Amino acid sequence: MKFSVPRRAAALSAVAALALAGFTGASANAAPAAVAAPDIPLANVKQHLTDLQSIASANGGNRAHGRTGYKASIDFVKAKLDAAGYTTTVQQFTSSGATGYNLIADWPGGDPNQVLMAGAHLDSVTSGAGINDNGSGSAAVLETALAVSRAGLQPTKHLRFGWWGAEELGLVGSKYYVNNLPSAERSKVSGYLNFDMIGSPNPGYFVYDDDPAIEQTFKDYFAGIGVPTEIETEGDGRSDHASFKNVGIPVGGLFTGASRVKSSAQVQKWGGTATAFDRCYHSSCDSTSNINDTALDRNSDAVAHAIWTLSAGTTTPPPGKVFENAADVSIPDNGAAVTSTVNVTGVTGNAPSALKVDVNIVHTYRGDLVVDLVAPDGSVYNLHNRSGGSADNLVQAYTVNASSEVANGAWKLRVQDRAAQDTGYINSVKLTFP
Repeated sequence: MKFSVPRRAAALSAVAALALAGFTGASANAAPAAVAAPDIPLANVKQHLTDLQSIASANGGNRAHGRTGYKASIDFVKAKLDAAGYTTTVQQFTSSGATGYNLIADWPGGDPNQVLMAGAHLDSVTSGAGINDNGSGSAAVLETALAVSRAGLQPTKHLRFGWWGAEELGLVGSKYYVNNLPSAERSKVSGYLNFDMIGSPNPGYFVYDDDPAIEQTFKDYFAGIGVPTEIETEGDGRSDHASFKNVGIPVGGLFTGASRVKSSAQVQKWGGTATAFDRCYHSSCDSTSNINDTALDRNSDAVAHAIWTLSAGTTTPPPGKVFENAADVSIPDNGAAVTSTVNVTGVTGNAPSALKVDVNIVHTYRGDLVVDLVAPDGSVYNLHNRSGGSADNLVQAYTVNASSEVANGAWKLRVQDRAAQDTGYINSVKLTFP
């Protein structure tokens, strides 16, 4: 993964439905899968990593663009997909005076006008084998593709997988693929899922927040296994999904952290230490010993869950206009109420009866919180009133019947902590107008 300056950490995001007086919990946008995704064998994914390590060791210690180790990596993945019944295509491009390669694999069948893609960059930096960055994503996508073959999956949508070259030089391979995809073909891609660094040794569990339906699919999976997530910000827009997003294709994905330091709150949430998520990021020690098996296992299963779920249904309707404030607002302990303001513009008439409110609050004791949505005219809609027990954090989706309110204006999430010895902050509030 290619990064610049790290950005602000985001809060836990694992949305669940809630029913309160006058409110109904919002459901996920993604269509349900026809069949459950299989468990992805961790041993198989790790064997792919061992093979990629061997390729690097036999080719100067890396699998970087323009080096023999990268071409050998492409050949390795291609051979497995060919044997599994995929139609594979190797795409060539030139970068920094060297030939680069993308590998595209299409699974037979599915609606050719609805294409679901998943991908990962296969190249490493020159300093090491790149086993977490990004053998981890490449191996998980490969094993999921092989699981599709083993299951004889017949999804509604057409499935396509990609392994990108020269990502470490600036997303070169994925940009080349997208730029050479005719506009008519681009319009057929219903979503692209990106997996870059999903086995970090000191892992966090981060979900891209670009497309609501894809984001919710991943959040639902992790919520189902009791693993809290946060919105991915460290590499936002700096991996191959950006190439797709920039031409209007819906994107999403997973990430377990790179050089940024895990906070004390994140250590409490996920375990590990208050050090870098991946101390071997872009270093020679990014080898097979630089992987957290639990994170790799969970994320590999999440890859399969998303492929099975998002390929089974019809195209998801557009989510409507979305307005969000993601600035952190500290909540005083047993103090005055604070607000996070979302300015809504360009929405005609009154708010819809199905106005969706996504609340993300990190707090040590959610049972002490009173949370209201305040409309532009001052009307108050209570979302949470010191209920919900002792569980940490309030990460919730609500549907608010605010149809008597003019939509445009300053909507405020108002939060007050009414008991002592707590800490927390509003991480974000998002309003979605269908």
